[in-house]
Amino acid sequence: MSARIGIIGGGAIGGYTGGMLTRGGHDVTIVDQWPEHVAAVKANGLTIRHNEDEVNIPANYININELQAIDDPFDYVFVAVKSYDTEWAATLMRRYLKPDGAYVDFQNGINDYRLAETVGVGNALGCVITIAAGCYEPGIVQRTDTNPVAYKIGEHDGSDSARARELVEIVSSASEGTYFTDNLWGERWAKLAINCMVNPMAGITGLTSDKVRTDPLVRDIRTQVGAEVIRVGRALGHNIGDLLGVPAQMFIDAAEGRNVEDLEIEMDKQAANSGVAGRASFLQDVIKHRRTEIEFLNGYVAEQGRETGVPTPFCDALVAVVREAGVGKLEPDPENLSPVASLLQA
Repeated sequence: MSARIGIIGGGAIGGYTGGMLTRGGHDVTIVDQWPEHVAAVKANGLTIRHNEDEVNIPANYININELQAIDDPFDYVFVAVKSYDTEWAATLMRRYLKPDGAYVDFQNGINDYRLAETVGVGNALGCVITIAAGCYEPGIVQRTDTNPVAYKIGEHDGSDSARARELVEIVSSASEGTYFTDNLWGERWAKLAINCMVNPMAGITGLTSDKVRTDPLVRDIRTQVGAEVIRVGRALGHNIGDLLGVPAQMFIDAAEGRNVEDLEIEMDKQAANSGVAGRASFLQDVIKHRRTEIEFLNGYVAEQGRETGVPTPFCDALVAVVREAGVGKLEPDPENLSPVASLLQA
C-alpha cells in the first residue's frame, strides 16, 4: 500500500511538489488557505509550467475548513507554509498524521528545530528545496529554474534511516534530482546562505532571480552576506555544502578580496539556471504586500551571529531596511539598498 501524503501549503513549492507527486501516481492531499486557488484547482485542475512544458493535473486540493473530514491519516505531512506559520500549521496537521508518521520541513530558513519542538523530534524529517517556483494566479504554478538537484532529504541526527530512504524514492516522482543527505544541517545552512543573498535583495530592489545574482548594484553586497552566513554556520559547527554547485569557501575568499572573478564566473552560471522569469519568494511577498520572512532568514543569521560572536553587519542592515518599511509596506526600489551599500565603503 502506497504512502499517504498531506501537504499543508499548496502555493509554489507545495503545489509543484504535490502536483508532480500526484502525476506520479501517489496519494496526495494538498491543504491550502487561498480559497480562489483551491477553487480554481477543483474546477480546472492544477496547471504546472516549467520551461516550455505545461501539464494539467487533477490534484486533490482542499480548503483548511475541509480538513476536518479527513479520516484516513497521512504517513507524511509536508510543511510548505511560510516560516512564521510553522507552529500553527504543524499543530493543525497533528491530528491527521499517523503516530509513527513524519512531518517534513519544506520551508526556507532553519525551522526544523521549531518544528521538532512542536511535533517531537522523532516525528520530524528535513527536506532542503533547491528549486525555484512561483504561484502568481489561482490554479497555476510555475517552476522557473533548471537546477539538476531539487530535493535533499535527511534525518536531524544524520542517520541513514528507512523512512528517509523511502521518502527519497517517493519524492523522486516529482523530480529525478532527489537525494538522501546525512548532512541536513550543512545543507540547510547552504540553502540559508542562498536565501539570505537572493531573497531580501530581490524584494528590496525588485530584481528577478537571475539579475539579483549578477547585477553590479547587488553583487558586492551579495558576496558579503553570503560570507556572513557561512561564517556563522561554521561557528555553529556545521559542514556547509556547496551553494548550488558553488563551494562555500569561494564566498569567504571573495568577501576578503581574493579570487573575486572566479566567484562571478560561477554566479553567472547559477544565474542562468535560476530562470530569467523567476521571482524570489521574498519579492513575491513584497509585491502582494504580505509579511516577509526576513526575521527567519537574515534576522536568524544575525541572532546566531550575536550568540557565536560573529559580526553580521550586512545581514543587520538588510533586516533594518525591511523593518523600517513596515509589514506589507515595502515597495521594491534599488534606492532601498543605499544604507546597505554604504557599508561597502566602511
